[in-house]
Amino acid sequence: MDPICAYLCHLWAFGRGVSCRRSLEVLVKISRLCEVVLFACVVASSPHAAKASEGKRAFEIADYYRTNMVGSPTVSADGAKVAFVVTRYELEAGESWSEIWMMGADGSGLRQMTRGRHHDSSPVFSPDGKNLLFVSDRGEGSQLYLMAIDGGEARRLTNYPMGLSGPVWSPDGVFLAVQTEVYPECGYDADCNKTIADSVAAGPLTARMTDELLYRHWTAWRDGKYVHVLLVDAASGEVVRDLTPGRWDSPTFSLGGAGGYAFSPDGTELCVVSNHDRDQARSTDSDLWLIPLDLETADPQAVNITPDNHGWDGDPVYSPSGRYIAFRSQATAGHESDLYRIALYDRRSKTTRYLTDRSNFDNWINDLEWSADERWLYFSGHERGETPLYRLDLEGGGVEKIFADGSVAGWGLADGDRSIVYVRSKVGAPPELFSAPVAGGDARRLTHFNDALAAEVDIRPAEVMWVDGAGGRKIQVFVVTPHDFDPKKKYPLILNVHGGPSSPWKDRYRGDWQVYPGKGYVVAFPNPTGSAGFGQDFIDAITCDWGGRVYDDLMKATDALEALPYVDADRVGAMGWSYGGYMMMWFAGHTDRFQTIASMMGVYDLRSMWGATEELWFVEHDLCGLPWASDHYERWSPSVSAGNFKTPTLVITGEGDYRVPYTQSLHFFTDLQVREVPSRLVVFPGAGHWPSWYEMAFYYLVHLDWFHQWLGGEPPPWDPEAFLRNQVFNDSGNGPEESDQ
Repeated sequence: MDPICAYLCHLWAFGRGVSCRRSLEVLVKISRLCEVVLFACVVASSPHAAKASEGKRAFEIADYYRTNMVGSPTVSADGAKVAFVVTRYELEAGESWSEIWMMGADGSGLRQMTRGRHHDSSPVFSPDGKNLLFVSDRGEGSQLYLMAIDGGEARRLTNYPMGLSGPVWSPDGVFLAVQTEVYPECGYDADCNKTIADSVAAGPLTARMTDELLYRHWTAWRDGKYVHVLLVDAASGEVVRDLTPGRWDSPTFSLGGAGGYAFSPDGTELCVVSNHDRDQARSTDSDLWLIPLDLETADPQAVNITPDNHGWDGDPVYSPSGRYIAFRSQATAGHESDLYRIALYDRRSKTTRYLTDRSNFDNWINDLEWSADERWLYFSGHERGETPLYRLDLEGGGVEKIFADGSVAGWGLADGDRSIVYVRSKVGAPPELFSAPVAGGDARRLTHFNDALAAEVDIRPAEVMWVDGAGGRKIQVFVVTPHDFDPKKKYPLILNVHGGPSSPWKDRYRGDWQVYPGKGYVVAFPNPTGSAGFGQDFIDAITCDWGGRVYDDLMKATDALEALPYVDADRVGAMGWSYGGYMMMWFAGHTDRFQTIASMMGVYDLRSMWGATEELWFVEHDLCGLPWASDHYERWSPSVSAGNFKTPTLVITGEGDYRVPYTQSLHFFTDLQVREVPSRLVVFPGAGHWPSWYEMAFYYLVHLDWFHQWLGGEPPPWDPEAFLRNQVFNDSGNGPEESDQ
């Protein structure tokens, strides 16, 4: 046993006439303090701590951009081949690119299919498996390219002026469904769209005009354009029809970017996700629309098959026979974090039934895939910081967990439904492809793109700690200890609060889980009330309570973390993004226990947030109504408590963030400065809610610099001012070898 654990154990057992082992057993049952002791013992005795990083060096910002980001697999129709994307970065040059690779579903025959510093993405096999289609920016804009799987040069298939993305093959290989933004008055007419786009770009006037809300979304203004699904001739590359005419986005926006449309197996119709409500900014009521693919009919009428559900419906997947459409569904109108259920539409009877609910699967459901015999629906889901794979028995057998393996970001059935190929990462393991047998057994690693990095650099794993939160509910906390961790020493702590507010921390490889431990910090990632993966009631408990139970959870988690023997309770900071940024602003007015805080893209004044954001449904649901009819806007606004601000604060935002407008952060920074609180503001002019990868490098850098100043961790690798002036990776200024940091 580690000396610290032994000491704490014997201290409790002394005079009680019991062994240290027995004392620990008793402590588990009667003391929350013991949970902290036990966790400290687990961390102290873990192989990662004991081996002291095995001679590897500490993780640096630059190492994150040496990671080869392996993407989700696409499996061929016969289940024998897999295509996927690998994204690479060159930090010094400020360049990124992505390549397409292919291999057998068993990992054999790995080879690179595309080369050059382009952004190649979205690979899909042709139905006969002979060709690979993908999207690339190697020409003008985003276009479709086609290449034979046995090699050779890719040929450009399309030349559409508005660009194309999201290709899906028709089952017979004759057509492709794609999506793009068009001017609805033009439909798919290329010349019409190009004429308007060119005149807007080249003319002397730049202005915007709208008569309705949702005039901008996330990072882009609408400017008269709508997303439509177009039909492309797969042989010629010509666009032959606009399948979703009108002033609606089809498919509706999705953060995942996939699952918005699907061909029926017989190729006679396309199912598309679209919201036709008049007030788009206040509605989540996306529906499934069936569109006949009869090119001889001038105006085929789309049919809404989910009109009775006023929550969100999406991600349609046809069964192999074509009789059913499985899809994900939310019941509550306007609630974007409602429980995702599996629904089944019968094309014969034209009826829908819901296969999952809180009684048999009380967590969010992600991707769906049918088994070939239509007995099973496979899906991934959120559960306690992981994304396990499950299957639902359509013959009445219920839900069965197949396996859990960290964070599974994408997957597909292969080898006659006998195995699942998936991309997996963990906190201490960069993304790679794996294969796991459906019938059970050990997973097998298929790719090794990041072996060299892992052999050289100390990529820290996480341990899971459980603490008592508000109301006695257990709260999950991931804890990452620093490089060359010694449990007998004390380290500064950073508490990192996630956004969403329902987007949970998961056992997943991320830059902020490695960059800060590399500089000597213990970093903790709690999943407080509102986090997905712990039951829908846990998510819904945040409604009308933004700064209440979550805040209590986080204070209790901080108490437990500060009690760890290797945490220096006098050097504790906190950071958060989006809702996590909001919570940092709330911290600023309600506690002075942190030596510093850092708020990114945070919500500061809820009344003005409602008036400037785009997705009004989100604010109205979470704060229980309109600002003039609900007192929660004022009650939970951090701006109300500005008179209490005293904690040194870093504030980061992006001018292109329309989800949480950047003026929220400007307002916060102004109040901090007028209060004479030490504070720093970083604004990315071109960034939305998520900065670009290169902006994120600066994000990590300014955090390290700020935490070094206030928490005393190791200094950053470069001078932030030099990096800001683009003088780090050239000869005109302060390069890495010349840095005074």
